[in-house]
Amino acid sequence: MSASAKQVPLPGATKHRQKNAEVVGEASAGDFNVTVMVRHKQPLPSMEEHANLKPHERKYLSREEQASAYGADPADIAKVEAFARENGLRVVHSDPAQRSVILSGNAETFQKAFGVQLKTYRTPEHTYRGREGDIFIPQELSGIVTSVTGLDNRQFAKPHVRVHRSVAQAMGASGSAGASAKALHDPVGFSPIQIAGLYNFPKTQDGTGQTIGILELGGGFRQSELTTYFSSLGIKSPTVTTASFPNGGTNSPGANALDPQNPDVEVMLDIQVAGSVAPGAQIVVYFAPDASDQSFLGVMNAMVHDAVNRPNIISISWGGPEDETTDQFRNEFDQLLQSAAQMGITVCSAAGDNGSADFAANDANWDHHAHVDFPSSSPNILACGGTQITASKTAISKEIVWHDGPNDGTGGGVSRKFPQPAYQNNIDKQAAVNPAGPVMRGVPDVAGDAAPGSGYQVLCDGQRFPDASQSLPPVGGTSAVAPLWAGLMARINQGLPNPAGFVNALLYKVPASAAAFNNITTGNNGDYKAGKGWNACTGLGSPNGQNLLKALQS
Repeated sequence: MSASAKQVPLPGATKHRQKNAEVVGEASAGDFNVTVMVRHKQPLPSMEEHANLKPHERKYLSREEQASAYGADPADIAKVEAFARENGLRVVHSDPAQRSVILSGNAETFQKAFGVQLKTYRTPEHTYRGREGDIFIPQELSGIVTSVTGLDNRQFAKPHVRVHRSVAQAMGASGSAGASAKALHDPVGFSPIQIAGLYNFPKTQDGTGQTIGILELGGGFRQSELTTYFSSLGIKSPTVTTASFPNGGTNSPGANALDPQNPDVEVMLDIQVAGSVAPGAQIVVYFAPDASDQSFLGVMNAMVHDAVNRPNIISISWGGPEDETTDQFRNEFDQLLQSAAQMGITVCSAAGDNGSADFAANDANWDHHAHVDFPSSSPNILACGGTQITASKTAISKEIVWHDGPNDGTGGGVSRKFPQPAYQNNIDKQAAVNPAGPVMRGVPDVAGDAAPGSGYQVLCDGQRFPDASQSLPPVGGTSAVAPLWAGLMARINQGLPNPAGFVNALLYKVPASAAAFNNITTGNNGDYKAGKGWNACTGLGSPNGQNLLKALQS
């Protein structure tokens, strides 16, 4: 299987140049890693029947059982390793459970092996190693290799956190939406514990016995700051550890929380929200080295198949427009989500912070149509949208869609890549409006407080949010909602005989009489409006945690 053997295109691997990118030279010298993934031993079973079972009826596979039945055939791994050696590439690591082989080599060697041209591209935001067109593999590996990532290391995902904005900017459109005068002029924000109280999280559960895995594509945390933060809330600091894995990143906190290129605020928001609302849970943070598709896929693979820490809840606060990904990346990631469902893992994902566009208004790649964020657009994930709340003492007096203006607010809409799942059959009136199209997977599934105007109190790199002296509002973004729901699911799992696992179908079956959701009927995210029942801004609504637990127990 040398490079001279007959090669065929790898399905779904086509990449195009970003609209604002220019070629500035050849790919840099030096070795780098590429990840090759291979097929399952046997196709994953449909989860539809399993998804409709009640929690106490569900039976999950252990990670060892899942790997044995649905991991890679060692013979397939061996074929990829042989191909690598014949083409001058070094095998760094292979893992049948994760179906992955990590290869190392330089640009010239990878170009010959996979029939690609690697160049250095530059955009106003960053410089990256990239490619255009297809990846080619030997015909003998066709049907065996399912994805190749890392040849192109452009950054796909972004953190869905809202910081670095003045109070006036943060409150702009929300003031006209009916926020209270106190909120407009005194945005002190909420602690996660206060938010949990407002959403009536189960009071006799704290997440004990559960493990929340938090996915990060950069940044870091300082344990001393976490101790200070949790102590200020009057709670014992939860156990927070990091996991290491091949091709993984490190806990690398920066020096300045106000640096737009520093993702520490994302990391601290995730840990502080999940840790505050589920202090009894174990929290494991998984760092990837960057936000490329290779890193995103690799860290998710490591989390799902981690047989040491065994997270049964995963929180993802990163993502990007589903149209900006390759088919191979989306399909591979979705397969991991299906594997997670087999093992009883609940995966919560932020729906995005750029409204129905899912692109910033000044992004040269935006086509002025509506888009949804990935991985939230997968039907096998719990997609979390955002609201803005006004509270009176210990109760929510008003809750509306988070929308601070064009391309600034909760993500949500209709997928162009994933079909409508059976559990959403009753929402077929939510067709895509821009451009018009078929009814497919609707985003989000659920919601929670995300607006900077009613955001979260966070401590990061010595900086507290909010900070009136620097006109810094609380921290917002749907990044807060994913760990919020992850913490809620930890409490709910503690109150169930089995972990809830893939919970979407169960949530859509909860009757309105259970009062498990606060239905959001006011506001929009650009192209979509809130309304009775599910909507493409806030899904089923924000939680009433105690009532939701009761509904799932029954």
